[in-house]
Amino acid sequence: MQCDWPVLNKDPLDKTDPVYAMIIADTHLLGSRDGHWFDKWRREWQMHRGFQAAMTLHKPEVVFVLGKHLRDLFDEGKWCSQKEFDEYVERFHRLFKIPVDTKMYTVVGNHDIGFHYRITPQLANRFEEKMKSPPVQLVSIRGNHFVLLNSMAMEGDGCTFCSRAVAEIDKIADIMKCSSGSKLCKGREKLQKYSKPIILQHYPLYRVSDGICKEPNVEPWSRKSELFIERWDCLSRESTEYLVESLQPRVVFGAHTHHGCKIEHSFMPTRDHKIEFTEYTVPSFSWRNSLEPEYYLVSINTSEVKVLKCELPSEWSIQLTAVILIIVLLVYIKYFSRVVTGFNHKQL
Repeated sequence: MQCDWPVLNKDPLDKTDPVYAMIIADTHLLGSRDGHWFDKWRREWQMHRGFQAAMTLHKPEVVFVLGKHLRDLFDEGKWCSQKEFDEYVERFHRLFKIPVDTKMYTVVGNHDIGFHYRITPQLANRFEEKMKSPPVQLVSIRGNHFVLLNSMAMEGDGCTFCSRAVAEIDKIADIMKCSSGSKLCKGREKLQKYSKPIILQHYPLYRVSDGICKEPNVEPWSRKSELFIERWDCLSRESTEYLVESLQPRVVFGAHTHHGCKIEHSFMPTRDHKIEFTEYTVPSFSWRNSLEPEYYLVSINTSEVKVLKCELPSEWSIQLTAVILIIVLLVYIKYFSRVVTGFNHKQL
């Protein structure tokens, strides 16, 4: 309730309404082989209530999920059956139910289909078909353009899976060039209204560690200083440079680390050309990964993007509230049964 949509500066040349997007990441729904049934129920109930409360309060136009992380879809070399997969997807939609006038886009995470070296056509295809989540997707809303990427397809090894993604990125890059009036345009396809794209993916862009993050982070410093492994903790340096130079984004959103991060990037592909943008790493939405789960509210127009990080209640606060309410209920029942005659279950 302390969060509200960031206010954008009014652009006299832009008469369209802003896009209000809610971004969550790393929900980590537990599978049949993960943990005790009560722990799974408790975590899922917390996420369900937190998500529904945020949806009711904020009423976003679009929701981006950067990695659902259905844990048993890919777990130590074995994957679930088609029946189990369908049940997982149904469970996700039940827990993260959205109104009919809200759009939800899902970006695949490594626990959904596996890291690059373990992905099979079956795992990739069924997630893409069931969740309508291709390796690369261009979504345009009132002149604001979002490029949704499968991070595991950014390996850069020329595999069939990766080649398809690169071909789509190159196509989108050319559309952006043609729409901006660039002389480097090769095709004819254009957008109705041009603005620099916003990239959404599961992995962060390449960085040495979380030690370069500028915003406060709940992660302890000892972990923030740990070095990242390319293609495991973040994209490779080569893939990062390829994405930035091809798409020239204004903002990039990633996840995967379970902790928040903000970085101001400045790339110089050539001496006369500089690409500046902001990268945000979205914290985990699950109490299993963080003591204080968070999500982002993002207000967007064609010239500006403003981000507000919102916190869900801590698990300790939820437990304390539950204990207090139980005590109040017991006291009320005891008092009510004394002062009211004809006490029955309907009055209770």
